[in-house]
Amino acid sequence: MAISFFGIAVFLFLTLDSDYTSSSAAPVYAPTTEGVEITYGSLLKLMHEKTKYRLHSHDVPYGSGSGQQSVTGFPNVDDANSYWIVRPIPETSAKQGDSIKSGTIIRLQHMKTRRWLHSHLHASPISGNLEVSCFGDDGNSDTGDYWRLEIEGKGKTWRQDQRVRLRHVDTSGYLHSHNKKYNRIAGGQQEVCGVSEKRADNVWLAVEGVYLPVSESK
Repeated sequence: MAISFFGIAVFLFLTLDSDYTSSSAAPVYAPTTEGVEITYGSLLKLMHEKTKYRLHSHDVPYGSGSGQQSVTGFPNVDDANSYWIVRPIPETSAKQGDSIKSGTIIRLQHMKTRRWLHSHLHASPISGNLEVSCFGDDGNSDTGDYWRLEIEGKGKTWRQDQRVRLRHVDTSGYLHSHNKKYNRIAGGQQEVCGVSEKRADNVWLAVEGVYLPVSESK
C-alpha cells in the first residue's frame, strides 16, 4: 500500500501541477497521519472525521441550485478527484511553502479541474443547507472561494494530525458532510454542504498528500 501510494504521489508531483517542479526542497509524501506541517502549495485530501469520506469533486454539474461543478464526499481512498491544492488568497503576501496559522483565510483548488472550493446561498440538493460547489479557474477566483481555517485544540499552525474546521467567509457556513447519499449521478457519494452551526460532525483531517516543506525565512 505504501509503495503504491508513493508511486501515485511521485506521478502527481512530476506531472499534474507545475508548482511542485519549481520547488527547491523535496516534498513529503504522506500516506498516513504523521503530523507533517501543511504549507501553501501542498496537495492533500481532506477526510470528514465522522464518516471517513474524502472531500471530492468531478466535472459533473449540480442539477439544481447554482448548476456549478458538484462537490461530494467519496468513500474510496485511491481517487485522484479527491486531491486539493492549498492556496493563499490574492490579497496576502503568502507564498508557496509558508506555514498556515489558525484563523488564516485560505483557498482550496481542485487539482484535476482547477476550480475552487466555493459556497453561496443556493440550497444544497439533499438537505437544503448551503450548497458547496467548485467554481472559477486559475485566473478566476472571488471571495466565494474564501475559507477560514479553525484548528481544534492548542495547536496554532496547521499540521496533518490536527482536527480542523473550514468556515466560509461570505456565508459563515462550516464545511460539512453527513451520511445522506446521492442515488443517481453520484450514486454512493454523500452530500457535502455548509451549515451555520459549529458542530462535532463538521471536523476534517488532512490525510493522504504531497506536503511541501516549510520555506526558510530570508
